[in-house]
Amino acid sequence: MQKIETMLFEDYKMHPDAQVRQSLLWEFDLDQFDWQTMRDTVVQRVMERGRMDDFYAILNLYGEEGVKAALKAIPYMSDKNMNFACVTFNLGKEELKCYTKKQSATQHWSS
Repeated sequence: MQKIETMLFEDYKMHPDAQVRQSLLWEFDLDQFDWQTMRDTVVQRVMERGRMDDFYAILNLYGEEGVKAALKAIPYMSDKNMNFACVTFNLGKEELKCYTKKQSATQHWSS
């Protein structure tokens, strides 16, 4: 298992009580929420709008490899979030579905 390369989240295990904010998943009933089935959605929301505690929470919940797997499967991320994910979790852009999907999209000539 690769260690996260940045100082940003390496101490996530020191925050075992961190939880994903309910406001990130506002449209779901969290009492009935299946955190494992919805992993990709949770990771995507944290990437888009998460705070430090939200990142600690997903790392504790899914582990480093689980977060990486979710990042690879997310169908859309902004360029900024894509770059952040690659740098923070030591991923190549080519490993991300959102990047390969973006590259294969038809480009129209600008007039």
